[in-house]
Amino acid sequence: MSTSTIPSEAPVRFQQLRAEAAIEPDAVATGPVTKTTQIIAIYGKGGIGKSFTLANLSYMMAQQGKKVLLIGCDPKSDTTSLLFGGKACPTIIETSSKKKLAGEAVAIGDVCFKRDGVYAMELGGPEVGRGCGGRGIIHGFETLEKLGFHDWGFDYVLLDFLGDVVCGGFGLPIARDMCQKVIVVASNDLQSLYVANNVCSAVEYFRKLGGNVGVAGMVINKDDGTGEAEAFAAAAGIPVLAAIPAHEDIRRKSASYEIIGRPGTQWASLFETLATNVGEAPPVRPKPQTQDQLLGLFSAEVTGRDFQMEPATLFDMVGKTELVKPTLEVVYDAA
Repeated sequence: MSTSTIPSEAPVRFQQLRAEAAIEPDAVATGPVTKTTQIIAIYGKGGIGKSFTLANLSYMMAQQGKKVLLIGCDPKSDTTSLLFGGKACPTIIETSSKKKLAGEAVAIGDVCFKRDGVYAMELGGPEVGRGCGGRGIIHGFETLEKLGFHDWGFDYVLLDFLGDVVCGGFGLPIARDMCQKVIVVASNDLQSLYVANNVCSAVEYFRKLGGNVGVAGMVINKDDGTGEAEAFAAAAGIPVLAAIPAHEDIRRKSASYEIIGRPGTQWASLFETLATNVGEAPPVRPKPQTQDQLLGLFSAEVTGRDFQMEPATLFDMVGKTELVKPTLEVVYDAA
């Protein structure tokens, strides 16, 4: 090609490109990370006090200067009720459906609300008997991603999940490494520890498949001092992050939608310690317990485990004696 075909401005542009290429890139940062978001999934049996724990924990974290996002992932959509004085928060799923019918897009202000530095929202779920709660959670997170979830600059994102991890939707954060660590809320009763053990089993299962999520610890709620939850935590190899006592003052204030995790109040030190432990506790690989090991944490009077099972017979089922007939199968002697 002759030089006459090159535009007159080309040499100037080439010089600019050469000068830009000659600039040395900035050195790789070696200092401490200035902004890291911890995404923490909290699991527990329905009614065990996850929402109570999270409302007070998130409030205390915000008062300590942390930027906190609380996301309710329970179909009951009651995670934020205590935080907002009993008021229902519009759910992402319901709002998304209404906006779609109106031909409008969902905005942050439609689904995210704040109180004293805590940002909160509810994913929601389908109507009773009309869908899968887990599928609702998946849809909710897809909407969050469209709203820019991965670009939000929070110190903590707390996810409130129902402990039924046998449902793929509720086990989503563990299965897809959507959180760094898991916290279980339980009490000194067999059913809540059964759920906590299921969560530990789910974490261990996905760790074997190459997952990275671990259990940071347990919060014992309504602690009556009998010690079964603490014994489970020790057996599973996870720490107790806090023990919230079964106290009438806590029950009464919680029932009236009052935040007790306020600095300077009677229960402030409890939630200050919990906030510190939640932030600092590393995710560990738990040791799920067998059914017998779990039952072994309780007395025989509580579980009835000293009962001996008796096999049923055909007479029990149909009212006649079983007739044993000789088999026609040919059995060959070993050569």
